[in-house]
Amino acid sequence: MSNVGAGPSRGALKRRAVVASTVGTTIEWYDFFLYNTASALVFGPLFFNSSEAGGVLLAFSTQFVGFVARPFGAAIFGHYGDRIGRKYSLVATLLLMGGATVLIGLLPTYATIGIAAPILLTLLRVVQGIGVGGEWGGSVLMAMEWGTRKQRGLMAAWPQVGVPLGLASGTAVVYLFAGPGFLEGGWRWPFLASAVLIVIGLYVRLKVLESPAFAKVKSSGKVAKLPLVETLKTQWKDVLRAMFVRTAEQAPFYIFTSFVLVYGVGELKLPRTDLLLYLIIGAGIGLISVPFFGWLSDVLGRRIVYGAGVVLTGLYAFPYFALLNTATGLLVLLSIVLGLIFHDMMYGPQAALISESFGTGIRYTGAGLGYQLASITAGGPAPLIATAILAGTGTTTGISLYIIGCCVVSLVALAFMHPRPPEADEFDAASEDDAGDAAIEDAARAG
Repeated sequence: MSNVGAGPSRGALKRRAVVASTVGTTIEWYDFFLYNTASALVFGPLFFNSSEAGGVLLAFSTQFVGFVARPFGAAIFGHYGDRIGRKYSLVATLLLMGGATVLIGLLPTYATIGIAAPILLTLLRVVQGIGVGGEWGGSVLMAMEWGTRKQRGLMAAWPQVGVPLGLASGTAVVYLFAGPGFLEGGWRWPFLASAVLIVIGLYVRLKVLESPAFAKVKSSGKVAKLPLVETLKTQWKDVLRAMFVRTAEQAPFYIFTSFVLVYGVGELKLPRTDLLLYLIIGAGIGLISVPFFGWLSDVLGRRIVYGAGVVLTGLYAFPYFALLNTATGLLVLLSIVLGLIFHDMMYGPQAALISESFGTGIRYTGAGLGYQLASITAGGPAPLIATAILAGTGTTTGISLYIIGCCVVSLVALAFMHPRPPEADEFDAASEDDAGDAAIEDAARAG
């Protein structure tokens, strides 16, 4: 006899899954973006003992190493997420990411331990990259697979809110400590604060049930033995499409949020605290715009909303630097806010757009791998490329052309992306509200 009626309703379980996914992604992106901000502001002189420009390039290089590690995290945790379940993979990624962040806050600098400092920093960045690489696929699927097909854009967008939340909170903490003693040790506190966030994230994530769709896979006995092999064998084209479609979202985003700190402080002589505050405001708007554009994709279609974001980002490539180069407070703020809103037009529907290309049995691996490969081809190199272009030419024209090129790549990939039809996935029906108590019982047994 079923005892589901004595437990939480399906609606309550949905909300719990959304909260757990969003809180977890916020913590992990807090950790990841914290490193990005520190790379632009403090890691060069403290860990690389180099000139200003050289130190920034070296710091951004270790940042890039974290991006390279992300597809490996997607493959590792995708394997376990598609075999054991989304829930426990997400607990592991949270511990891995948070632990590495705390250790960075305790790391001695170059002045204390010499060359060992940048080596250890790089290794910890690799651990961060593996953690965040495994995080995205699981958190998005945990929320999306609790939603019906008609609301997956919005459901999958909530974990995406972790990006602006993580960016805002990480930048805000740096802003609070960015006083006279910042280089002397104030930079460490934002990293150490991650220890508290880990405890909060674990508490929330351990209370959530496995997604109904994956629980149905487990109860049917049709769990993929080697999800990575099956993904590359049957859906390698979808992995590549997912990678390329993110180019216009990834590369400009890290120019708008990371390179802007180097350029604004070094070239435009803008106060560091002002730029950090502008980023916090822009990220704060994302708390509304990301879920809004996710919802809009449920109404208008994923490709329409995403494509509009790609086109607007390309058209904005030159106006962005025109506004920024005025070095006038309100116009600089406007340049950052507009850039992040156009980014959010892509990021809101992106999780559903990518995830709907893959079947439930290999969705964690396939969606996560395609998503994270863009970290190598677009997100990671972007600040390095922008810094090198500026150093080589002395102008931002080449950077704007680079942004436009990224948008062209994404538009081509988007033209070839199509969602997997519902009838092609026998397990997706468990996510529907009319699936009944059996789907919830499966979820309870699975997680």
